[in-house]
Amino acid sequence: MRVPFATLFVVALASAANADEKLKGIACRSVHLGYSAPAGTAFYNEMTVEKSADGTYFMAAGFRHGYFGIQELANGKKLAIFSVWDPTAGDDPKKVDESKRVKTLHKGDGVRVGRFGGEGTGGQLFFDFDWKVGETYRFLVTAKPDGTDRTAYSGFFYLNDKKEWKHLVTFSTITNGKLLEGYYSFVEDFRRNKVSTTKTRRAQFGNGWVKTTKGEWVELAKARFTADANPVLNIDAGLKDAKFFLTTGGEIENATTKLRETIERPKGSGPPQDLPEAK
Repeated sequence: MRVPFATLFVVALASAANADEKLKGIACRSVHLGYSAPAGTAFYNEMTVEKSADGTYFMAAGFRHGYFGIQELANGKKLAIFSVWDPTAGDDPKKVDESKRVKTLHKGDGVRVGRFGGEGTGGQLFFDFDWKVGETYRFLVTAKPDGTDRTAYSGFFYLNDKKEWKHLVTFSTITNGKLLEGYYSFVEDFRRNKVSTTKTRRAQFGNGWVKTTKGEWVELAKARFTADANPVLNIDAGLKDAKFFLTTGGEIENATTKLRETIERPKGSGPPQDLPEAK
């Protein structure tokens, strides 16, 4: 029997309402900063977590083919994480043909590398690291061609105590020759246990730079504030101490920057001089 369009429409509205209510009830809204910059070979960013909670991903350096940041897990454990996607659709990593999977070209000491699924598929790096609230951390992603259709993405994390860069991993994936583009950062609540909505998460992002394919450094001085489909408004973004901030959850109010507005911070003097080269 054919179902009338009007009935389908009502059902769709009810489903959407239920989905919104479910999102409102179980998780903080994910918030993002989208940066404008040309295609590049390196993406550098700095991040300071100001307020954390278990089950949070503070993502500093996202790009079209992956993302890089730090997490606090449900059990309070902390780590750095770097992920690169396969070029295929689907969520089951076992179903991806071997020839189309992300390849690991380099694995640093003390890191764990594996496959992930559930939100696309790809390669993932975990580095146990007891990062601290209030301390600024530095992230660098580099890109270079790997053959004719792949790109090698390297993740570097600066160890403040040792004052040195650690080359965590290099992943290779099929990109049809593209390097870095689509730059962004976010704060996400992946705990999703209802209680997590009552906890505030907040981080600052600043001194971001992209090295273009022409070898010029472009500063990430503008960012567009966006969020996921969850309709709650206890989110915010703006400037603090000449850096961007993102915050979500708890008693936060959207009082500084409206969604989809662009935030601009003061420009710096130039990119850091100690950044490693693509490997």
